[in-house]
Amino acid sequence: MVGILIDVTKCTGCEKCVEACVEANHIDPVAAAGDRATSKDGLSANLLCALESVHGRYVRKACMHCNEPSCAAACPVGALVKTRLGPVEYDRSKCIGCRYCMLACPYEIPRYEWDRTMPYVRKCTLCFDRLKEGKRPACVDACPHEVLTFGDRASLLRKAHALIRDNPRRYLPRVWGESSWGGASVLYVSDVDLTAAGWPPESRAAIPSITDPIIRKTPVIGLTVGFGLWAAMAVIRRRRKLMGGGNESETNEHGEDEGG
Repeated sequence: MVGILIDVTKCTGCEKCVEACVEANHIDPVAAAGDRATSKDGLSANLLCALESVHGRYVRKACMHCNEPSCAAACPVGALVKTRLGPVEYDRSKCIGCRYCMLACPYEIPRYEWDRTMPYVRKCTLCFDRLKEGKRPACVDACPHEVLTFGDRASLLRKAHALIRDNPRRYLPRVWGESSWGGASVLYVSDVDLTAAGWPPESRAAIPSITDPIIRKTPVIGLTVGFGLWAAMAVIRRRRKLMGGGNESETNEHGEDEGG
C-alpha cells in the first residue's frame, strides 16, 4: 500500500502542490482562486489540496486516505472504496448526493459542488489515475523542496520514525496518520502540533469499527420497530371496528323501539 510522508518543517508555502493539484484534476484556475479567498481552511470542490498556516508552519491539507475510511463505511451505495493500492477512490456514477461521507469524515475533507446543477462530492484521490500509470501524485512531483515523499507506506513509516529518532530537537515525537482513527496512507512529521490544523482528537479506534456493530443491528432494530408499529395499528383498528359496530347496534335497537 502506497502513501505520502509530509515533512512540515521543510514547507515554505510556495503552493506548487496546490497548483499541480488544480491542473491534474482539470479544475478551472479562476474558480480555484475564488474559492481560495473564501474557504475557511482552503479546501473546496475546486481546491482538493490546500495549505494552512499553523504556528508559523505551512501544513498541507487534503484527503488522508484512511486505512479504514469512515466515508466509505458511511456511503450507502459504495461510491467510496479503499483500494488495495492505498487511495480512497470515488465513483461519481454511483453517488446519490446524500453527503453522508461529509458527515462521517473525522478530518472534514470531502466537499460538495453546491453551485452546480448536477453536483458531486470532490476530494483528493491521490492521483489514482496517475498511480495506475506508474506515476507519482502530481503534488509530489511539483514540490521543489522535497516536503512530500511518495512510496510504500511501511517504508515511509520507518523513515518517519528514523527522522524523529535522529532529530529529536527538530520533530515532535509523533507520526500523524500512523495509527489514529485506524491509520492513514498520508503521514506527517512536524515540529508543531497539527491539531491546530483541524486534526480531530486522537483515537485508537477507527470509526467503522465503532459504528459497524450498530449498523449491523440496524435492520433487526428497524424490523422490530416496524412490526411493533404494525401490531399497534392493528390493535387500534380492531378497537375502532368493535366500537363502531357496537354504536351501530345500539342505534338500530333504539330506532326499532321508536318505530314500535
